[in-house]
Amino acid sequence: MELILHRFSMELKHTFTIAHDSRSTQNTLIVELKDGNLSGYGEATENPYYGVTFENMEASLASIKSFLKNYELTDPFAFWEIAQKQVHLPFALCALDMAAHDLFGKKQGKHLYEIWNLDKKNIPLTNYTIGIDTIEKMIFKLKEFPWALYKIKLGTPNDIEIIKALRQHTDARFRVDANCAWTAEQTVSNSHELKALGVEFIEQPLKAADWEGMKIVLAESALPIIADESCIVEQDVLRCAGFFHGINIKLTKCGGLTPAHRMIDLAKSLGMKVMMGCMTESLVGISAIANIAPKLDYVDMDGAMLLKTQIATGVEITPQEVIFPETKGTGAKLIG
Repeated sequence: MELILHRFSMELKHTFTIAHDSRSTQNTLIVELKDGNLSGYGEATENPYYGVTFENMEASLASIKSFLKNYELTDPFAFWEIAQKQVHLPFALCALDMAAHDLFGKKQGKHLYEIWNLDKKNIPLTNYTIGIDTIEKMIFKLKEFPWALYKIKLGTPNDIEIIKALRQHTDARFRVDANCAWTAEQTVSNSHELKALGVEFIEQPLKAADWEGMKIVLAESALPIIADESCIVEQDVLRCAGFFHGINIKLTKCGGLTPAHRMIDLAKSLGMKVMMGCMTESLVGISAIANIAPKLDYVDMDGAMLLKTQIATGVEITPQEVIFPETKGTGAKLIG
């Protein structure tokens, strides 16, 4: 297999702000695994919060390039076990693993969900994310994209006021994500008001390592709490049990589709709800999430919806269903 790397800078429809980051463009690395006339595609975005750049992803992948030349891909799960010993940055490993699964699916002439015996009718509706902004601009974003389910980014001095204002303009379900910005006391207090405003759950209200605070929240919150920054890799699933009602898995953070399957199965065996989120990926990454989505309780795969222009084709997400293209594997293909 030949390893080919593509850098893209994708313009967002709106400046996207959360409690610890703000950006108007999203840099993303596309990994292409080429075998004859077939190519598999994977993706990982740059992320300053986790210190991930084009340069360190490319450096991490350089270590496996020569090995790939003579490698015959017959099982992407087995390939991940080999790759993770050489590619040590999870974001880079994710893009490589995704590309391997995509290539394998194309070789088999099937979408990944078919290979995994999953039913695409069981894909939950994705939320559409409204980033932090002035209340007027958040209302504009909501009206600009009518949807049945929104995730609202919070972590401001007027969080409850924001939700009250948005609620006046839609009957849609809300989820909120504080991205580590609240205290335990704030979370408990906010949870009661948010429940009355039609919020479904709260994502990562406390700092990632505030386990003592999470004991209080778990006992007193009026809403379920979903871990994000507290649940990065497989080993974190067990740690989160007993502190959160569920986990949000990010493919880039855990190292790809292969470990994500195991994380989902483990969390469910522990009685936890499972969500999968995105990191503002293009349709390369979003299409990969769509294939594993039938295993999830909740999904946040709106990344490509937030982009001004597309660099790839792939799944089409509608309010009624996810439509998979004729292209097999994940369904993704670079434009041009």
